[in-house]
Amino acid sequence: MRPVVQISLDLTDINEALTTATLARRAGVDWLEAGTPFIIAEGMHGVRALRERFPGVSIVADLKTMDGGYLEAEMMAKAGATHVVVMARAHEETLKCVVKAGRDYGVKVMGDNLGCPDMVAGACFIEDLGCDFVIHHIGYDERRGIAASGRRMPSPLDQLREVVAAVKVPVQAVGGLTLEQAVRTPEYGAPLVVIGAPLAVDADSFRTADGNLEGTLRLICECVHGYGDVPVGKSSP
Repeated sequence: MRPVVQISLDLTDINEALTTATLARRAGVDWLEAGTPFIIAEGMHGVRALRERFPGVSIVADLKTMDGGYLEAEMMAKAGATHVVVMARAHEETLKCVVKAGRDYGVKVMGDNLGCPDMVAGACFIEDLGCDFVIHHIGYDERRGIAASGRRMPSPLDQLREVVAAVKVPVQAVGGLTLEQAVRTPEYGAPLVVIGAPLAVDADSFRTADGNLEGTLRLICECVHGYGDVPVGKSSP
């Protein structure tokens, strides 16, 4: 699979989100993510605004769905999302509902293993229920809480190779990665590279963090796209 660069618009102002998305596309970013703060602030209106501004571009709605799966996925599909996110720790019926809505409305489903006691098993569960992608995710609160206790902060890289080896669908690694680490995730067999809070967006203020964001994103895109095809599936490294 050709590596993909996705920017997570973890912003609460629609104008700032559209401006950031515009410069990201100029820099070569492939997918736009309506991050959870943006979804909370702007909902369907925000996703619809992204679709109107960027026809033909993949838009991920990071719903983190835990219940009401079919309706949430349907609403975002109708607003213009091409991908929706459901949590592995939701009831399996919720995952099945999101997957069904995905099939009915032509959107891809990304399953997120955040908070799973066994992250590899969570990834397999996501795949088994029909999700098209796995998001291997160490959460914001989890990272901050563990770091505050003086323990080593966990990283999605800790088990990324195991997750990639366990599933056949493409994997995305999210949560506390540096820019250098995020750019290297294709080396682990995870071709979907996410740039978001705190890399492009300040994780505390939810505003764009880099004064030269477009230049930084351009370098990231050149590096990631330079990997060429990344093998996907249980034969991956």
